[in-house]
Amino acid sequence: MKFNIFSELSYEVFSPTTFIFNVQAARSPNQSIIEETLLVTPGLNFEEFTLNNVDARFIRMEVGTGIYFTITYYALVDVQYRIIDEKALAQSIPIIQLNTEVLPYLFPSRHCQSDKLRKLATKEFGHLQNTYTKVLAINNWIFNNTDYITGATDSGTSAYDTLIQREGVCKDFAHLGIAMCRASDIPARYFTGYACNLNPPDFHACFEAYIAGQWIFFDPTKLVPINGLVKIANSKDAGDAAVASFFGNTNCTYMNVQCSAADTGFKPFNAATGKKGALSYQ
Repeated sequence: MKFNIFSELSYEVFSPTTFIFNVQAARSPNQSIIEETLLVTPGLNFEEFTLNNVDARFIRMEVGTGIYFTITYYALVDVQYRIIDEKALAQSIPIIQLNTEVLPYLFPSRHCQSDKLRKLATKEFGHLQNTYTKVLAINNWIFNNTDYITGATDSGTSAYDTLIQREGVCKDFAHLGIAMCRASDIPARYFTGYACNLNPPDFHACFEAYIAGQWIFFDPTKLVPINGLVKIANSKDAGDAAVASFFGNTNCTYMNVQCSAADTGFKPFNAATGKKGALSYQ
């Protein structure tokens, strides 16, 4: 499935500031970029870099005092995903048999304090033996017990905070899902990307859980079709995959994010359609 994605961010800079942007679509075996453009106006020097074993691509740039600039990104991306029969996810893999690259996603992280949620996770979901059923129950529990309220949280809000406040935005829902999974001894990771049919348009955050040897996608906000996303990055939590990080004094003055299906045959896959099965972007 092909998607057109677009983002534009503008900043006013008050002191020399280093920016790290994470807005480009990831390149991976299941996601290919057909065409793309990245433009910084006015023309400022920047460099692209990647991290080991990470699909994400980052932009780093140094901007001086008194500068107003805009970074604009467009791409046409072909995303390949798989619909998996739920019966194929019934098998659980013991922790001792997990691949080593999966193990880091079992541990608490800055925004996902799974060690603080173990008692709750055991009480609510411990009776469920099937791993997929357990994560699905976690996903639904968050949707039913957390209010989606724009502006209710900030970049420092953690999964524990969201649990107490019972409100947040997509990243908070994702962090709580990740923390609950890890508290249940299920590897889970953060997923950020462009989302088709999201209203109002914005970057979107979800999570993936490692089930039966593959990463399975979940969105506890239930705001978008789960087959309508273009991945920007995976990470332990939002601290490693922020759309924009800066070191200095600046202010974001404008943001525009868009994602639309480039193919006319796009059919949303979500709970509202009544379709059964799980989805993997792996």
